[in-house]
Amino acid sequence: MSETVADRPEVAGETVKRIPGEEGLWVFLLGDMFIFAVMFVAFLNERAKDPELFAASRESVGLAIGLTNTMVLLISSALVVIGLRAVRVAAYATACRAYLGAVVCAVVFAAFKGVEYTHLIADGQGPESNPYFMWLFILTGVHLSHVVIGMPLLGVVATRARARIPCAGSGAVFYEGASCYWHLVDLLWMMLFPLVYLVA
Repeated sequence: MSETVADRPEVAGETVKRIPGEEGLWVFLLGDMFIFAVMFVAFLNERAKDPELFAASRESVGLAIGLTNTMVLLISSALVVIGLRAVRVAAYATACRAYLGAVVCAVVFAAFKGVEYTHLIADGQGPESNPYFMWLFILTGVHLSHVVIGMPLLGVVATRARARIPCAGSGAVFYEGASCYWHLVDLLWMMLFPLVYLVA
């Protein structure tokens, strides 16, 4: 995850701490997490109604793509941390490469998810098949939309790093905001993957 302390100006001999990004961003992120929490509860409620169906359906879904995408997102999140730290010390070339690497990870994630959807539908396991597959497509589809939104955000900060725009003042909002958003994408998947793909 990104550092919780962005800039550390000295004021009266003490370090001033602040939350990365801006308040509006955190309202959005917390609201987004709440929406996912509601969907997770709805998923568990549906599962409680027919646990046998959910268990059997889950066992028919391969884990290879899901596990691969988990590693891809973890790598992307680490690259975002590297990018943010690099841009804070004016290592712009490193920051640009790290953010672009995260964009590549996002593309890979989306591509694998598309392959997974294609295979599921081809096997007759579309969202209309049963409640489990309906929720699998809803939860992973909404998460995928977050990944797609994150691609241009990471592209923007990579471009700013290439242009050597410093991570200070209003410039910090772009770097920190995009980084925090991407960590949310990663965090949501870390909760979604075991819930939908692993829990019997």
